[in-house]
Order: sequence, then structure tokens, then C-alpha cells
Amino acid sequence: MAMEKAEFVIGIRPAPLSSHGTDIVEFLFSANKGEPVKPLHRIASGGELSRIMLALKGILAEVDGIPVLIFDEVDAGIGGRAAMSVGKRLKKLAKRHQILCITHLPQIAAMADYHVMVEKKQRKEGVYVTLNELTAKEREEEIARMLGGKVTDISVQHARELLGNEMDAQEELL
Repeated sequence: MAMEKAEFVIGIRPAPLSSHGTDIVEFLFSANKGEPVKPLHRIASGGELSRIMLALKGILAEVDGIPVLIFDEVDAGIGGRAAMSVGKRLKKLAKRHQILCITHLPQIAAMADYHVMVEKKQRKEGVYVTLNELTAKEREEEIARMLGGKVTDISVQHARELLGNEMDAQEELL
């Protein structure tokens, strides 16, 4: 998940007997080779935390009976190669689980089997939300918009490329 040199350790230290048990368990992390592991909650960036959570959920999903996994902006703080890696990981999880993923990254959205656009709209009486499953053409346009803020010939071309990469990702999983 674009963290090839990262190290993740679960530290367990004895603690005085209490209602919380007899151990202190802490996740320790280092994003860079040669750096000592430190408490995850103190040093991991938002993107690193997102990818670590995806990895942990992916591991746990193999042994638990939870059929649906929900990822709310698992793409926080990442882009480019890391986004493609996260998208591929989600696609692999989707072979065994129903995945609901809220994302703002076109690299991840392009890997979905179904693309639902969520829009918040303002009315006189307040805010409301709409959900629309996108057709293939609408999906291409939405991914183009996600790429560049507006739909242009270049962003549509790039969206088509990403949607083509989605096919490549499916083949890699087989």
C-alpha cells in the first residue's frame, strides 16, 4: 500500500492489575527504514493511518464473519501511486465482502463495480442528500470531474485510462 519500508509492531507491556487487564497494548509504527518505531497515534499521518486501518480491516476480514465493510474516506491524505494501491486492495477485499467506500479520489472510484454519486443540496428548508447510481457514461464524466474539477477532453481521456486500469486491476486479482 505504498509503504514498502514501514514497520508495524504491537507492543505489550505489563501493567498493574486493573479493570482494564494486566497489559498495556500499543501499536507502534515507523514509516521509514532506519527510524525507530513509535506510538502510532503520535507519529502517523492521516494517509498512513488510513492505509494501516485498511490493512488491519483486510486482515481481520479474513477471519471474522462480517459481510459488509465500510470505508469512509480511506483515501485521506493520499494520492497517486498510494491511491492506486489502496484501490487495488479494496478491489481484492470486494471479492469476499460487500465494500461500501466513500472516496474523493478518482483512482479509487474507478475501481468500483458500482458508482453512486452522493450530492448535498441546499433548499429553503435545509440541506438534503441525493444518491444516484451512475451509468457508464455518467461514471466516466464524474471521474473526469473528480480528476480536474471540470469535464474536459483531457480529463475524459484520463478518466477512460483510469477505467481501463480498473480492468487491469481485475486481471491482477485473478
